[in-house]
Amino acid sequence: MLAEQRREKILELIRENGNVRVNYLSKLFSVSEPTIRQDLDKIEATGEIARDHGGAYLKNMQVSVSSLSLEHRENMDLKQKIGKKAAEFVRPGTSIIMDSGTTVTELAGALKGSKDLRIITNSLNIALILGAEPNMEVHMTGGEFKAPTLSLTGEKAAAFFGNMHAQQLFLATAGISISGGLTYPGFSDIPVKQAMIDSAEEVYLLADSTKINKVAFAALKSLDKIDYLITDDGISDDDIQSFSQFGIKVIIA
Repeated sequence: MLAEQRREKILELIRENGNVRVNYLSKLFSVSEPTIRQDLDKIEATGEIARDHGGAYLKNMQVSVSSLSLEHRENMDLKQKIGKKAAEFVRPGTSIIMDSGTTVTELAGALKGSKDLRIITNSLNIALILGAEPNMEVHMTGGEFKAPTLSLTGEKAAAFFGNMHAQQLFLATAGISISGGLTYPGFSDIPVKQAMIDSAEEVYLLADSTKINKVAFAALKSLDKIDYLITDDGISDDDIQSFSQFGIKVIIA
């Protein structure tokens, strides 16, 4: 991996987790700790992160958490359309798993006023959006708090789904491709996503077209478990055909 590619992956990881440690990055990318420190110095120069002893952290993380605002706010017009379209597939009287992230949060907003739903989520902000709804039952996982996505992650979050069954899962991803499957910036979310998939009858992947053919660092694969991809009209005809051949029905918002 070239240095510039490595720094891009490191920044994605910081945006996702909020902070990183030098020794962890050194092992993850199989380079020396001085090399990682140089990487972090260059990334810090962009103004998005700040260095501390042994690592670095996202500069605006405290403000985001206190205001319950998510980090990944790009392409929000597409994500709003996808969230509204996904709401059309939620059936009254069902149990649904809702992943964390901006696109699934848009689905949560579109579900306000719905009746007789049981929501299972690892997302703090989604629990707050829907927890006050009088006709909804909201359950949250345990786990380690991840500030930029306002979510709970790790093995404890994954274990919550061990005896869980839901009719539908609305899943997020950082990237999706035929060759790479589902990919994410870091490894901590992988067991959670897999446990969600294993607990649901139908899996709806919510991803705007900028994430198609994008490959992040940690791979989940599991394309064969995705029933529906809800995306926007930026997806190409070739990609629609490729996903269809893989058994995934593409829905355009």
